[in-house]
Amino acid sequence: MVLHFSVEGGDFAAAGEAASKIKKALRKIGIDAGVIRRVAIAAYEAEMNIVLHARRGRMTLEVAEDKLRVIAEDEGPGIADVDQAMQEGFSTASDLAREMGFGAGMGLPNMKKCSDTITIETVKDRGTKVIMDFNHR
Repeated sequence: MVLHFSVEGGDFAAAGEAASKIKKALRKIGIDAGVIRRVAIAAYEAEMNIVLHARRGRMTLEVAEDKLRVIAEDEGPGIADVDQAMQEGFSTASDLAREMGFGAGMGLPNMKKCSDTITIETVKDRGTKVIMDFNHR
């Protein structure tokens, strides 16, 4: 099973919808609740990064027999320093995002903690692709 969800940058009203749909799809097919929780947290953080930093993006859920994969791809500025971005508390979020309670610098660290593996591909001024795998058997 493969599901795709569009995400618009700056659309805080719709933020979290893709992660919610991913969670619902995993419940429907009987994935363990603990795995669903990890996937939902990581997917939400990835989706919020698209909303906060990119013009637009796409979330993809791939379900295999023993593994779940969430891919977050965006058309954004890219990540200048991935190692720095992985540090808890580091953020490049706008002042507006911070005023709204976002941009605490926990997105990528939370994605790493919740996933079994994470791969980040980024190109300056082109965008970022985050691939997260979750074992479920």
